Amino acid sequence: MMRLDSQEADTPLFGDDDDDATALKRKSKIKHPLATFFHLFFRTTAIIVYLLCEILSSSFIFYMVTIILLLSCDFWTVKNVSGRLMVGLRWWNQVDDDGKSHWVFESRPATSKKVATNSESRIFWLGLVVCPVLWVIFVFSTLFSFNFKWLGVVIMGVALQWANLYGYVRCKVGGKTDLRRLATDYLGSQFFKRAMAKQQGP
Repeated sequence: MMRLDSQEADTPLFGDDDDDATALKRKSKIKHPLATFFHLFFRTTAIIVYLLCEILSSSFIFYMVTIILLLSCDFWTVKNVSGRLMVGLRWWNQVDDDGKSHWVFESRPATSKKVATNSESRIFWLGLVVCPVLWVIFVFSTLFSFNFKWLGVVIMGVALQWANLYGYVRCKVGGKTDLRRLATDYLGSQFFKRAMAKQQGP
């Protein structure tokens, strides 16, 4: 297992419990339908409930509790189950004997026989990216409509779903990678390519 955190610990390495062999080639079929379903179920249900709660009933407390429970179930499911099964990534926080907190970002090694399928990977990243963006839109719509009673709920939606997105991006690009520097390098390379294309043009 490739540990992307420099801290050494006696925790089981990711993938040690994966004992069934799978094909090395990436296939388009979904190998984990239950995990794929629940990867999208809790987060999309929370969004649907938020959008329809004012229409269905005026009971703010009931819908607030329902949305928070759905967001919490989604956070746990995505962090502990669907990320590991669907794309071979896992992140968590642990405290060592000295009481120091460490963030650990793991990814399944490229030599592993358990390879994520293209379909599962697309579904995982699409759900992981789109839903947090929607919650950010809800924050602004709540502010602009002066509907402040929902502000705490939408902020919690942003916090929980962006935490998972950040953790999995760190797993994907490397736990020690500076994401700000990575984005700057990418934008710089795109700008350089466009500048070179303009110079070579007619």
